Amino acid sequence: VQLQASGGGLVQAGDSLRLSCAASGRTSGSYTMDWFRQAPGKEREFVAAIRRNGGSTSTFYADSVKGRFTVSRDNTKSTVFLQMNSLKPEDTAVYYCAAGSGRLIASEVRNAKNFDSWGQGTLVTVSS
Repeated sequence: VQLQASGGGLVQAGDSLRLSCAASGRTSGSYTMDWFRQAPGKEREFVAAIRRNGGSTSTFYADSVKGRFTVSRDNTKSTVFLQMNSLKPEDTAVYYCAAGSGRLIASEVRNAKNFDSWGQGTLVTVSS
């Protein structure tokens, strides 16, 4: 699976942005699509995930973004979105999308080591 992330930019605190991650290659069936981010000088951290396995779809969020960010997928376009509302300066980072197995359990969804396909990253800068 090849991933292409886009939608980053410079915004002010309180603004919204929507990131997109377009997937190509084998994109049908079960999957887990994640968003991670990495701020300058910090380790990459989990942001959000959407997992489809069989007929069930589940979403997962880091506590720091819960209630502000929403992950979704347009299956017709094989694109995953991250709607980010009420942005804060601490959300400033390079955001990466990643693709993995739909059989990942909740704890595994949050671990970057379980994902073998990554997009190139898109920079989000939130000014105060």
